Amino acid sequence: MTSFEEAETEETVTCLHLTFYHPCQDEKMMFRCLNFCKREQVRADEAAKFGRDSSVCRYNLMDTRVSRIQFSLQFFRKLHTSEYCFEIKNLSKKTKLTVNQTELGYLNKIDLPWKCIICFGDYQILAEIQEGESMDYFETLLHLAEAPILQERCLPSLQPIPEKGISPSFFLSQGKSPTEIDENEL
Repeated sequence: MTSFEEAETEETVTCLHLTFYHPCQDEKMMFRCLNFCKREQVRADEAAKFGRDSSVCRYNLMDTRVSRIQFSLQFFRKLHTSEYCFEIKNLSKKTKLTVNQTELGYLNKIDLPWKCIICFGDYQILAEIQEGESMDYFETLLHLAEAPILQERCLPSLQPIPEKGISPSFFLSQGKSPTEIDENEL
């Protein structure tokens, strides 16, 4: 046997990609203490804390409007599965945190969706989870966005789009309502 055959099986590592945006980031440089574009390992039993207090928080935001500890992310494995997830907890008494459209008050927590937008104050963070197998640690990879992540004026319409691309207004202008037919009848 060769050393290649005897080598330990390589584990993939869960990586949490976080893309940060603030409208005044160029002037105020609130992200100057973050390591962008460099993977960082975080032990699985540690909570990754974000906030202003560098003695407590691993990820520092240099802004007096940010709480000493704004929020934390905790890595965990779902019960009776091999799936790894993150839980986000709001640790700010003064600022609400939203994850997609879910608002979290002080000490509220939820499971982090595999892709979501985290907002507090003027901060926007796109979080994306890249799945892995390692139980001992996870990695973070931080990015800086040039443009707003959340563009309210570009939100998609909540009106369902039919499979064939025919708008419901077409039927209304014809005086007919849509009817369901078997795909074999086409």
